[in-house]
Amino acid sequence: MNLIEYPDTDLLALGLADVLAGQLNSWLMTHESALFAVPGGTTPGPVFDALCGASLDWGRVRVVPTDERWVGPDHPRSNARLIRERLLTDRAAAARLLPLHAPADAPEDALTGIEAALRPELPIAVLLLGMGSDMHTASLFRGAAGLGAALAPDAPLLMAMRPDMADEPRVTLTAPVLNDANARHLLIVGAEKRAALERALSLPPEEAPINAVLPGMTVHWAE
Repeated sequence: MNLIEYPDTDLLALGLADVLAGQLNSWLMTHESALFAVPGGTTPGPVFDALCGASLDWGRVRVVPTDERWVGPDHPRSNARLIRERLLTDRAAAARLLPLHAPADAPEDALTGIEAALRPELPIAVLLLGMGSDMHTASLFRGAAGLGAALAPDAPLLMAMRPDMADEPRVTLTAPVLNDANARHLLIVGAEKRAALERALSLPPEEAPINAVLPGMTVHWAE
């Protein structure tokens, strides 16, 4: 794990956006397209605001959420909605979103079709993850049914998860898919999440799911 500290969140957003754009550009020099996996939540919003105007061939970029709540694409809690509103604007509007939600009552009813659209775009060229203060990442939550299967080396591409603390089912990219990304970044802000990250380092992934993907990760942090 490589930790980069920034003086403030504004410089973090600008610096991380520059790194992500550079790595996407580098990938596109030798590949037809680039799969860019990004988190939801509020923390990455400023990074997306700085990144969406970057000069790169966005028409060859595919964007996928690292996880998704099983809600419609216009629901306030939809990660896809945040990505559309904050990242897929300006020059980045030319990128194509690969949603992790489809019209179905339960995620298990739609996973086959979602995987079929996503699989040809793999591996992830550039990955940006977030982390909760409970040390979860994507929708890999401690204590959730199926967590062990989602962390296993032979995990499927996607899994439906139903964390006890969540209001709705979720779909998540699994640990081996995240770890197979060419470039991997974790964005955290504030003292609480810095402490959670340090706590996770001494815990097994079953107790601190973020630790399943930390080896080789570049962590970007500001107070």
